[in-house]
Amino acid sequence: MANIETIADFYKKNIGWTSGRVSQETGHFNVFQSEYSDDNPPNPSAYRRRDFYKITLSFGPSELQFADKIVQVKKQALIFLNPQIPYTADLSQVSSSYCLVFNQSFFHQHGHPGEYPVYQPGGIHAFELTDEQANSARSIFQRMLEEIDADYLYKYDVLRNLVLELIHFALKTQLFAAAHLKPRLNASERIAALFTALLERHYAIDDSAQRIVLRSPADFAHHMNIHVNHLNRALKEVTAKTTSQLIATRCLTEAKTLLKQSTWNVGEIAYALGFLETAHFNAFFKKHMGTTPLGFRNV
Repeated sequence: MANIETIADFYKKNIGWTSGRVSQETGHFNVFQSEYSDDNPPNPSAYRRRDFYKITLSFGPSELQFADKIVQVKKQALIFLNPQIPYTADLSQVSSSYCLVFNQSFFHQHGHPGEYPVYQPGGIHAFELTDEQANSARSIFQRMLEEIDADYLYKYDVLRNLVLELIHFALKTQLFAAAHLKPRLNASERIAALFTALLERHYAIDDSAQRIVLRSPADFAHHMNIHVNHLNRALKEVTAKTTSQLIATRCLTEAKTLLKQSTWNVGEIAYALGFLETAHFNAFFKKHMGTTPLGFRNV
């Protein structure tokens, strides 16, 4: 799994650092609005944990991937994300969004947002909204934008209350129909689908300096934040193949593609596929194909 994204990383990637909204006494809080276009698309996000809480109101179709499920948003959604749950999001079709970020220190002596169901593992984290509900959520974000720029001495108390208002808005409206799994699968099938998607992304090699780092079932399980035995059982149930077999098959497919369609030498291909020694790659390829990599290339 990628390193944990810090609040500083988030700003550098998305909007730039705004140190004026960081306080040692109040913790950290920020809220902002974003508009997107073909010339200014949303930034892609890696599958990783963050060290901060986040609430987003997004307008437009989107997709969030967690370790055990995929959540699809058809039109607009209120999304709650916390430091304990790694995720990635496809926001390429989102036209605009409101976003707030805060850390636990912001709520010091004012409760713990992580205790609410929207931030609990296994809970609902994305809520599809009707137009009326989206307008209600938008009005809360707009009040936050006005409040954070105000000179009011106790504005952070007001902002904490507005964060809680958003949380209770989601809980009270009971928007449990918001999380649409793609497709509607059982737990093993969802894990298999996520594993397959990760496997395909990871083995899409287009640069000789790129190197595969997830080689074993344990590597993939760690990246997906599940136990390796859980991953093995799910894949065996769904595909009738072991995790190692599926990884080897995809590795072999990519090896054959690179041998036929690239000008890289065998050593470069071995390196890209994560083999420590070219001899190990040669033995792997010959075991599965009955010929050496060079023999396959020259046919």
